Amino acid sequence: MPRSSETLTPPTCAPPARPRPTAPRPGGVRPVGAPPVDALLRRHRHAGEALDCVPVTEGLLNRGFRLTTTRGTYFLKQHLDAATADRATIARQHRATHRLHALGLPVAPPLADARGRTVAVVGGHCYALHPWVEGRHRDGGQLSTGGCRRLGTLLGQVHTALDRVMDDPEAGGPGGPGGTDAGACASADPQDTFRAIDELIRLVRAHRPRDSFDALAEHRLRERRGLLARHAHHRPPAASAAGWVHGDFHPLNLLYRGAEPAAIVDWDRLGRRPRAEEAVRAAAIFFVRPGGELPLGKVRAYARAYRRATGADGAELAAAAHRVWWERLNDFWTLRWRYQLHDRRADAQFPAVSALAVWWTREYEAVREAFAG
Repeated sequence: MPRSSETLTPPTCAPPARPRPTAPRPGGVRPVGAPPVDALLRRHRHAGEALDCVPVTEGLLNRGFRLTTTRGTYFLKQHLDAATADRATIARQHRATHRLHALGLPVAPPLADARGRTVAVVGGHCYALHPWVEGRHRDGGQLSTGGCRRLGTLLGQVHTALDRVMDDPEAGGPGGPGGTDAGACASADPQDTFRAIDELIRLVRAHRPRDSFDALAEHRLRERRGLLARHAHHRPPAASAAGWVHGDFHPLNLLYRGAEPAAIVDWDRLGRRPRAEEAVRAAAIFFVRPGGELPLGKVRAYARAYRRATGADGAELAAAAHRVWWERLNDFWTLRWRYQLHDRRADAQFPAVSALAVWWTREYEAVREAFAG
């Protein structure tokens, strides 16, 4: 997860709950304090001696540090997400990124230690040392139409390259860890969502002191219940196909140098899932505006470039758009964080996330055409 030197801010629209790439895992503990830099650098003697180690703004899952040594600057990542922080899973991700890098994709594979290992386990936690990548993050509002096309082409190239590198058993292909996530292929049951809405409304109304966020949350929950009641018959079937995907492709996981992508980072959620859905989901995150709208001209340019890069047809993207729309209609991950996990780090994302579901429902046909046309 190499990072730029700029301050990180949360994306305007976060990954969804089904699958929920950025949701905290029950039982996951976020340790505090400095990483064991000296112990790590003894393994990476090529990196020199530590001069400074500064935390970068925390993501929602892991911790990162800008490590300056006598030989350069590095990104030190501490893996914390319980679902992906075991050594075997991280090593599989690392092998995949090395192969992607060899194919010319903009990734920043980790550095191996003196024994050829890329994962260090110290004090029960996993760490990896990456090169530091100078760059900045861009959302869809900062991209030209040409930049939108480059973004779609890049994600398409990632998906097709992953199919190549993950066929290699040494990369953890289908015969190894990382099989299809069955939960990612199923669609949300509206009856489960109705129960979740009722529980969240109860928690919202019990929250004290009540504030404007609580009022908006209750309004959106009641609004969503009405939308679901009207559209429950549009529940999609389980997805029939899956491919290898990055799993968390959004603006904070892509660094730009000028107008060109410099590095795709954070491969923790690498896995087998419906890949056209990742393309649609990424567009919803990159391009959403604060009021919940999507600039459909940019979405169309992005989607056409993605289809050209992968060979996917309009029908595949239309089906994916329908499934991601349904996913968003049933999703309340930001409210679960606030009211059930008592974690407010995602609060700023809620207004756009919740407005998008409403806008998308109203503009369903136009959105579908933008992805498929």
